[in-house]
Amino acid sequence: MTPLVTAAVLLAAVTHASWNAIAHKITDKLAGFALISGGGVVIGLGLAPFVAFPAARAWPYLLGSAAIHIAYYALLMKSFRLGDFGQAYPIARGTAPLVVTVLAAVFAREVPDGWAAAGIALSCAGLTGVAVWGLRGRRPDWAAIGAALATGLTIAVYTVVDGLGVRASGSSLGYIAWLMAVQGVVIPAYAVSRWRRRTFAVLRPFAGVGLIGAALSVTAYALVLWAQTRAELAPIAALRESSVKPC
Repeated sequence: MTPLVTAAVLLAAVTHASWNAIAHKITDKLAGFALISGGGVVIGLGLAPFVAFPAARAWPYLLGSAAIHIAYYALLMKSFRLGDFGQAYPIARGTAPLVVTVLAAVFAREVPDGWAAAGIALSCAGLTGVAVWGLRGRRPDWAAIGAALATGLTIAVYTVVDGLGVRASGSSLGYIAWLMAVQGVVIPAYAVSRWRRRTFAVLRPFAGVGLIGAALSVTAYALVLWAQTRAELAPIAALRESSVKPC
């Protein structure tokens, strides 16, 4: 991994941590994720006319990733509602690189060398240690841990799917633009169906911070997608998780 790719992934880690912190602090989780997802749609559609359209062979990956991301957001919203998720979330982020390593070996034929494997293992062990430290002296919240593990699985799957998809797309910017445009519609549509005439009243108190979260989310993942066209998937996934801290 070159210094430029490393710097991009570390910047992605910072922006990723920032948008997750914003989402966690918004008291109405559905409102927060509706704004972040809806903002992603606006950014994606605004970017789409100025970037290359993804190649046809990338679209099965893009559509599959959009579906997986919807499941990820649903699990993340549920997990943010659980009191001990600040300790359980590092388990999700810590287990994801291990699953990515296995999936990348199978589907992308990327097997990390000794140093890369050691780095991935160290990153995962450190994140798991953060979670265990946060749970010291208390009974584990198995509901939160279960949600975190399920979230981690979706993270791993969409990471590999998008890694393959962005490499097939011919344009990392085109891929992120259309991924945001496709995946971001579902949660706002669900929110509107629930709130109906109250939609603007519910969203208004969180609009500014939610849209900032959207911009950070798109930036974070655009950097990761670009990095995936330049380096192997598993080391990028492990380095990205340096964003994790207890909530």
